[in-house]
Amino acid sequence: MNAIKQNSRILAIETSCDETSAAVVEDGRTILSNIIASQVDLHAQFGGVFPEVASRKHVEVIHAVVQQALEEAHMGLDDIDCIAVTRGPGLVGSLLVGVNMAKGLALARNKPFLGINHIEGHIYSLWLTEYVDEIEFPLLTLVVSGGHTELYLMTDHGQYQHLGGTLDDAAGEAFDKVGRVLGLPFPGGPAIDKLAPSGSATAFKFPRAVMEDGYNFSFSGLKTAVSRQIKHFNKTKLPVEDLAASFQTAVVEALVTKTERAASAYGVTAVHLAGGVSANRELRRTMTEQLSVPVRYPPPILCTDNAAMIGAAAHWHFVNGHRDALNLDVIPSLQLI
Repeated sequence: MNAIKQNSRILAIETSCDETSAAVVEDGRTILSNIIASQVDLHAQFGGVFPEVASRKHVEVIHAVVQQALEEAHMGLDDIDCIAVTRGPGLVGSLLVGVNMAKGLALARNKPFLGINHIEGHIYSLWLTEYVDEIEFPLLTLVVSGGHTELYLMTDHGQYQHLGGTLDDAAGEAFDKVGRVLGLPFPGGPAIDKLAPSGSATAFKFPRAVMEDGYNFSFSGLKTAVSRQIKHFNKTKLPVEDLAASFQTAVVEALVTKTERAASAYGVTAVHLAGGVSANRELRRTMTEQLSVPVRYPPPILCTDNAAMIGAAAHWHFVNGHRDALNLDVIPSLQLI
């Protein structure tokens, strides 16, 4: 049997939602290229991601995005050790575009092939940062994005314990929905993050869904509370800044409370934030101030969906000898554990 290669140059592809991305990542920690073709402007007219439009746009641009990633890394496919792609969770049509592209490349060049969990990719985005040499297990990771709000205890590479997650809306989904009822541009998260500092975080007392037992989250009630509050105002006099600030504070307090509780209970070395909402400035500030262990988060470009994080996660599977067959299928609701 051939010895397992301990280093890697991985071409990764990510098409789980509305970003078409390809990257070349070396040894799970060095980004040689990370190309992202965003569809935000395309979907803004719908106030959210339109799945069929997203998958069609992936088809249009994916070849060019992959080619640009290879060119920026100054490589050809023969220089690549493995082709990795997001298998799920995500939108089925979008996932299929990426998976079929990756399969075709792997088959054409007889390269190893790996299907990677999107959430695991977010977790491994921290291995692409300046923190990489400081990372020690056990870690607590809060993956907080448009589709996911999950707490994982990570005891080693690939070893996860799911502590809790959202029971309804994810935090990012709540941000987008509240942004829409406030008349803010899509996506709502960055718009609220930008607007909230101009408002009062105590103007409205919105609910904090912090259940006493466990580490689960719930944001549906908070979203509804904001919608009901808005009905009391004439839309021309809507206190948008105060509503945004009060809503954001309620979300952040719920996230911080549960994360702090879990960090203390499991004696972790650090807390990692990952996913699109981890770019929120108030979440970063509050988490850093209130937790007694280091709080780390990736730069904004690695918070949102990107292929580099998929390449980072794929490295650890690759060097441990994991390989997937080319009959692998997408799983839109794929769980990490």
